[in-house]
Amino acid sequence: MNQDDFHKLISGEKAGFGAVILRLLLGLASVGYSIAIGLRNFLYSARWLKTHSADAVVISLGNITTGGTGKTPLVIWLCKKIISDHQCAILTRGYKTSAQETETLTDEPAIFSESCPEVKVIVNPDRVAGAEEAAIKFGTKVLIMDDGFQHRRLARDLDIVAIDATLPFGYGRMLPAGLLREPVSSLKRASAVVITRCDQIAENELSELEKKLRLINPDMVISRSIHAPAYVKSTDNKEISLEQLKGKKIFGFCGIGNPGSFLTTIKTMGAELVGSIIFNDHHHYTEACIADIFEQAERLKADLILTTQKDQNKITRPVSSNKEIPLAYIGIEIRFLSGEEKLWGLIEKTLAGKMPKM
Repeated sequence: MNQDDFHKLISGEKAGFGAVILRLLLGLASVGYSIAIGLRNFLYSARWLKTHSADAVVISLGNITTGGTGKTPLVIWLCKKIISDHQCAILTRGYKTSAQETETLTDEPAIFSESCPEVKVIVNPDRVAGAEEAAIKFGTKVLIMDDGFQHRRLARDLDIVAIDATLPFGYGRMLPAGLLREPVSSLKRASAVVITRCDQIAENELSELEKKLRLINPDMVISRSIHAPAYVKSTDNKEISLEQLKGKKIFGFCGIGNPGSFLTTIKTMGAELVGSIIFNDHHHYTEACIADIFEQAERLKADLILTTQKDQNKITRPVSSNKEIPLAYIGIEIRFLSGEEKLWGLIEKTLAGKMPKM
């Protein structure tokens, strides 16, 4: 079952007797998952499971749902804010990556390295070992732990959680019946929440979401943000102005957690989306995939083929097209609508409380 069909199933959109039975089975499986997660969280909170402290300030950026909540641009924003004053590194597990397989960065680690070349990117599923590597090899004093909210084995000084405004609580059910990685009540551990993609829902829905978050944790900082297209670059690294895309016929493709947001971004840039192909998150691109993309784009008379930076990094050799339709990717940056000052003040306070005085 592909990602889109799975979402239709767990959201209830998919009808029929078979769908009902599948949802029942997923619900039963989620009970076992919920018990396991609840027990694990209890053991950490009771300090029966050991946490390991790093010789550095640890700031975790995570989420409570699977799929794309928009963490990556947030990690990049934080790195760029911190790097001018502090040497920092990003700790990331990498998707299906072992500690011995980090020579070629892919997916989010590749974007981190490209967007923040001054920052060390350490790929290791064992975050404690990654933190030790950062301290020993590079003397890093600030560690930014990507996707770290559930990784409680490494102690952190600050927990920031990204919540996608378009699907904040993953259909309200735990995996695999929904998209929640742990109960919404776990947000009590968070110091701050950044609501992403705020431009894609109505103001009254945003206000209701903030009220729900305040009820869970009245003390946390809440910021609003959007994912804005910062630039478009072709595969030969030539920049295409956003103005040039207005009125252009675009064929889009991606393999990310929230493909709808990507397609919406294309439309908001004033382009005409003539067609698209959606792959599962972390899709591995083959020559056959790329050939199919070009063929469909040509058939629909597209002026440009657009993808995400994450997908572009995984395409090693694009197939040539007889009509030479350019292939490009959109670079996204996070822009705050409100709460940026409070969030940054919280980060500065955390750094000031842990960094040695000069």
